Amino acid sequence: MKKTLKMLSFAVLFGVAGAAAQTLAASKAGGFLQLLDSDHDGTVDLSETKAAASAAFDRLDRDHDGTLSGPELKGRLSARELAAEDGDHDGTLTRDEYLAAVEKRFKAANRDSDDTLDARELGSRSGRSLQRLVR
Repeated sequence: MKKTLKMLSFAVLFGVAGAAAQTLAASKAGGFLQLLDSDHDGTVDLSETKAAASAAFDRLDRDHDGTLSGPELKGRLSARELAAEDGDHDGTLTRDEYLAAVEKRFKAANRDSDDTLDARELGSRSGRSLQRLVR
């Protein structure tokens, strides 16, 4: 009986913790959504996302050489992800390569295929991956 009660308590605690994590992710995504949503329609489309990503590219390009290197991308893309997105294999991302990576992640997050992302989609694993590139 005690073992069953402990297991049940653990399951409830685990469920509450999971729900809290989802709520936190959704609230963070909601704030991110408001930052990107330039037309204030409650969703973010690809053009809004790419505009924000382009501004992020400019901020990240600290040496102003028109490319982003591994150190400039730290915390946004792993070395493996950088290599996968680096179409010309020069060890950096051009603006076009960076925006192509953003578009890929946008499409992965757009689970309902409506060409927009809402807070729920932005809070998903794919949406968080996109957020790392656009912030």
